[in-house]
Amino acid sequence: MEPKSYKSFEVRLAETHNDVDAAQALRYQVFYEEMGAVPSLEARRLRRDCDRFDPICDHLLVIDRKRSNGKPFVVGNYRLLTRAAAKRNGGFYSAQEFDLTNLLNHPDESVELGRSCVHPEYRGRGVMPLLWRGLADYVKERNIKIFFGCGSFPGTDPRDIDTALSYLHHFHLAPRSLRPRALNERYVDMRAVPAAHLDQSTAIQELPPLIKGYLRVGGFVGDGAVVDHQFKTTDVCIIVKTDQLTAKYHRHFKPSGTPSANS
Repeated sequence: MEPKSYKSFEVRLAETHNDVDAAQALRYQVFYEEMGAVPSLEARRLRRDCDRFDPICDHLLVIDRKRSNGKPFVVGNYRLLTRAAAKRNGGFYSAQEFDLTNLLNHPDESVELGRSCVHPEYRGRGVMPLLWRGLADYVKERNIKIFFGCGSFPGTDPRDIDTALSYLHHFHLAPRSLRPRALNERYVDMRAVPAAHLDQSTAIQELPPLIKGYLRVGGFVGDGAVVDHQFKTTDVCIIVKTDQLTAKYHRHFKPSGTPSANS
């Protein structure tokens, strides 16, 4: 994947230890310092969000070149784990929460998305659309047909978001042939509100922006949610067929590749 430049920003995959370290520092800032996740002793000591999956993943970065001085100033991040890499190294991160059997039995190439975040100073400045642009390039280059991963709601009480979870289950449930299911011991039923009683407008307003973005490109959800007490979130499994993404991501951009005003 060739690096792309948009004004002061560069979109590319991590190439060096410094690149990955800068991404992990941003993740720590967002997930632990800002959102209140519970770090391990090692993460707290290093002030880095890091785990055993990092060395086997590709790290998609948005870098502000104006603020990079000997080390990349990462302002946006996605972590990408291909099926081949997961198979060689003990599986996918989201398998800790969801049974991925249907996805893994599907013949098409897939990639797991995770650790999506944007620097707090750069939200609303077109960084997330740049990550989507980089993601579209990545999946096209590698002929990836499906991406999936955990989509998170803040908070650990599913009752607070039962309208949104019910809406996702009733109107965006993945086809059975692709559908992951929350592990039995962690399964949270997403059908608290019957479809006939749902206020869909309210439900959509409760959805986090990233989950709304996945739905806009034809995303589905798996069966059941999972509470993640470390990251203080309630997670659903998101599945997107990438032909939807590659067909639609240009809507986020002007023909010149500059983020549009309403991205």
